[in-house]
Amino acid sequence: MTSPLILTDIEGTTSSISFVKDVLFPYARNALPGFVRERGDEPEVRQWLDVVATEHGSICNDDVIVETLQGWIDEDRKHTALKALQGMIWSEGYANSDFTAHIYHDAAEMLKHWHDEGHTLAVYSSGSVPAQKLFFRHTDAGDLAPLFSGFFDTEVGHKRDAGSYRLIAEKLKRSPEDIVFLSDVVEELDAARDAGMRTVLIDRLDDYPHPRKGDAARGHVRAELFTEIDPG
Repeated sequence: MTSPLILTDIEGTTSSISFVKDVLFPYARNALPGFVRERGDEPEVRQWLDVVATEHGSICNDDVIVETLQGWIDEDRKHTALKALQGMIWSEGYANSDFTAHIYHDAAEMLKHWHDEGHTLAVYSSGSVPAQKLFFRHTDAGDLAPLFSGFFDTEVGHKRDAGSYRLIAEKLKRSPEDIVFLSDVVEELDAARDAGMRTVLIDRLDDYPHPRKGDAARGHVRAELFTEIDPG
């Protein structure tokens, strides 16, 4: 019998919400002006700056583009150009050891354990696939990227849309019933369950001081730690 595939979110699930908001976003915001000055003429950078400029017809110089991107960071806007540029900046930050990606000890421990047991692991996060891979290559627990067989972002669809989870199952060549989705967001779990997946609500007290039990869990299995999860 094939072991269930484990599909996990990142922020609030394997890793703290605060790491993204308090470390990654401010780092990208502060680095943007210098990054654009130094690398703005490189084709892979210029194409995304031009996307921002084209989207805002009045923008005609890089300083205004940078201010626009910083505003999007402040708004936590999910824009493809911003994600791509942030990914490049974070890549430099990881390479320079300016920071490592936070991962909860229990998550690192159990991801390794499940992989060793023969479970296939995959990621579905709103962050871009390149950013996800960077994240897991540079965690506090070392390089965990090789543990995963698939990485998915919102290019497959919105995380609160059941169709996104059906498409992920199709891409992984697995039945939705053979997949367990882990997330801290109840609405995402609702969508995954609608697609036929098993679900676990990750309810970490560090991220959610008021436990979501009973009706608040909407019928999803609840776990505060990865060590409490039985993937089957």
